[in-house]
Amino acid sequence: MVASSSLNIKNSACISELIQQRFQPAPVTDFDYWDYVVPEPNFNEMVFEEQKCQSLVRMLESCLCKSKQTKLRCSKVLVPEKLTRRIAQDVLRLSSTEPCGLRGCVIHVNLETGNVCKKLDKIVYDPTVVPTFELTLVFKQDCCSWPSFRDFFPRACFTSGIKRTLILSPGFRLIKKKLYSLIETVVEEC
Repeated sequence: MVASSSLNIKNSACISELIQQRFQPAPVTDFDYWDYVVPEPNFNEMVFEEQKCQSLVRMLESCLCKSKQTKLRCSKVLVPEKLTRRIAQDVLRLSSTEPCGLRGCVIHVNLETGNVCKKLDKIVYDPTVVPTFELTLVFKQDCCSWPSFRDFFPRACFTSGIKRTLILSPGFRLIKKKLYSLIETVVEEC
């Protein structure tokens, strides 16, 4: 028994030393601090997000191109620089909090001219997924731009069936409606 009691005394002395060492603050360098505070960027995720953004941009531009000939009946649609990219980024941001993300998104594309809102098309990002939310995208016609050269002359001067050039405003509206929740719709004016 004497041997065991001496071991217990030695073990308790070692334990108290470890406890004292453990609670002494260790010197922290700047390098150590930033390792724990700032997470490393996930480049694979960034590339994947960029691919989704580019895919959305192509879908939006394709929608405008198809609508130009069918619904809008115009020869050209002039889109402000990076408008479709800004819209795609906003759609990605709005879909980031959804259960299925962008895959559960349906986008209804409209054009507002004056007081009239015309339906252009519907974009389903992933048709294999049941939609969890809808976005209504409203493009706006630029009313402040200069009129087309063709608008100054009678139609008899131009025999082609091409009517006019439609110029879109850099502003747009996104309306989000969750299909699985009773929460009110979210309106974003950009």
